[in-house]
Amino acid sequence: MKHLTKTEIEEKLPHVLQSPRDEGTVELIVRRPQTDLREELESGEFDVEKGLIGDNWFRPGRSPESQITIMNSRIVTLLAQDDSRRALAGDQLYVDLDLSDENLPPGTRLEVGTAILETTALPHNGCKKFIERFGLDAMRFVNSPIGKEHHLRGIYAKVVKSGVVRRGDKILKT
Repeated sequence: MKHLTKTEIEEKLPHVLQSPRDEGTVELIVRRPQTDLREELESGEFDVEKGLIGDNWFRPGRSPESQITIMNSRIVTLLAQDDSRRALAGDQLYVDLDLSDENLPPGTRLEVGTAILETTALPHNGCKKFIERFGLDAMRFVNSPIGKEHHLRGIYAKVVKSGVVRRGDKILKT
């Protein structure tokens, strides 16, 4: 698959930046039971100690600050170019919500289904696998100043109230 160029990404950025600010939608839930394996779920159980139940994040020594990864569904849809490739980004929640610093500073609580998540300050960056899957221009763009400002690569969150999240659920800033 041909990856998008920086210019092609920039042309579509206005649409990405129009994501809702206060009430969004869960577009995709992905569990990673082992490295490089993805399972798209209709619903997932989010646990205060284990993160997304069945996801390989839960291992001794992992910081709760990185339990859950959240990515904007508009940018991943753009970069993936095909809905079947969105899960390759490696995140667990793909949401139509403005993830920018201005809108979701660290410590913001998000009500998602019956769970409550809290955004953390850990940076979420594009990496070698991201380059392989979406291209060097995509990685450079999500890690650029505008990409960082809007958290186009995504954000980390921790579970502060266990619950169930379903595809299509609202995600609300609280």
